[in-house]
Amino acid sequence: MSDYTIVEKYQHGKNSTIAVRPFFTSNKENMGLEQYGLSLHDGVYHEENLACLEMNGVKRYVTGLNEFAPEVKMLSKEKKKAKIIEIRNAVAQLEAELAANVVDPEDKDFWNKLTIMKPDNSKFWDKISLRCGNDPVFLDPDKDPYDLIKLFAINAGGFSIVAKSLRLAKEANNPPKFYLDTSEESLGTRTELSKLKNRALVELQKLYDTNTTKLMYVAKICDTDSVQYIKSTPNDILYENMDNYINGLGTESSKKRAAGQFLEVSQLTMEELKIRALVKDALYYRFITTKAGGWIEPIDSGIRLGKTPSECFDFLKNPENEEALMAILDKVEPYWAS
Repeated sequence: MSDYTIVEKYQHGKNSTIAVRPFFTSNKENMGLEQYGLSLHDGVYHEENLACLEMNGVKRYVTGLNEFAPEVKMLSKEKKKAKIIEIRNAVAQLEAELAANVVDPEDKDFWNKLTIMKPDNSKFWDKISLRCGNDPVFLDPDKDPYDLIKLFAINAGGFSIVAKSLRLAKEANNPPKFYLDTSEESLGTRTELSKLKNRALVELQKLYDTNTTKLMYVAKICDTDSVQYIKSTPNDILYENMDNYINGLGTESSKKRAAGQFLEVSQLTMEELKIRALVKDALYYRFITTKAGGWIEPIDSGIRLGKTPSECFDFLKNPENEEALMAILDKVEPYWAS
């Protein structure tokens, strides 16, 4: 079997629709680089060879171009058929471009007639690698066959340093250094966040204009420092603090979670908001406290409200427990009115 020399096209002039981009998030500390929108120090690169799994002496490269791979075999009958057609068409194209070997994708001996694109051709696959830094690495699969190979490999999980999408990078417990950016998908993810945040800001404006009392209770629930909000808190402070919260500048740094939380809380009824705020502040002022067995009880009675703030809310919301509710409310409301 012959040796192979990988000759890739320069980044200049490539279509910029698809790219491997550095991933960073302000939620994760990364030697301070996240403050500057960087994933790596300038001039630093990560290079990784294509993943290769070995079992019982048999190597399997994670190429995304192997119809015998376990992830293909596990597909439903229809999806498996479509995937095999996709793989064979791509492999036939690559074989023709890289080895001048034309093979019919429908040939029953298709895989035996390949020269370099065979799944076990270690001399070829061992040379496939991906080098990334702070600048995007553009992939132009229509013009560069090696970019097509990398695109299939990334989508198959062949490079551990690259997430398959921006969404998956954000959801990962251990965020990757890079992610695959297909303009349409990344734009959709960014648009989804913008829409969510804008809905929250519209709701904030509506509360500011029509129901500042409710806004005060919403602020109490969203902000961990709930006791700072009382009935005389200026409306502009309520607005500014909740605007910051929605934009990820408050106690919740994730803009998506913050906007979602604000919208969820703002849909609660006044009764629900008041009781949730009551439980939160009563715990702070120690009018209710955790006692033996983990039960939360009023300091002056043995009524078991629950073991969590959520259980306390459910207990106090029950009309049968109105007496306990009013007893706690009588203690907390003077603080709200001060």
